[in-house]
Amino acid sequence: MSEQHTYRVIVRGAWEGLTEQARARLLAEAAEHGMASMRFSEEGSLSYEPVPLKHFSMRYVVVSDAADGEEMAGAIAEDRAETALRELGYGFAGLKSTVTDLDTMKINRKPASRR
Repeated sequence: MSEQHTYRVIVRGAWEGLTEQARARLLAEAAEHGMASMRFSEEGSLSYEPVPLKHFSMRYVVVSDAADGEEMAGAIAEDRAETALRELGYGFAGLKSTVTDLDTMKINRKPASRR
């Protein structure tokens, strides 16, 4: 059995080809998708600014084989984002991901004498 790592992935993109109905829904729900909604989860959380309604980000937690690395975690998150956005009827383009491997992340702790 291979080792599993937990990744935090931010998928960024731009709205593209939004219908008037989709645009109206995004603007109406903007308060639910602001800074306070930013959290990492398996199902993802969508955040965007309503003015200008141009870019968005989605945050995911992906657990996958460590041997597959960060590139695979990014691809999994981008696939989840594409699926979610299509199901919601939102047009998008230019998805790019930033991946952090939580299992290899170095945490700098202050020495006890400096606390």
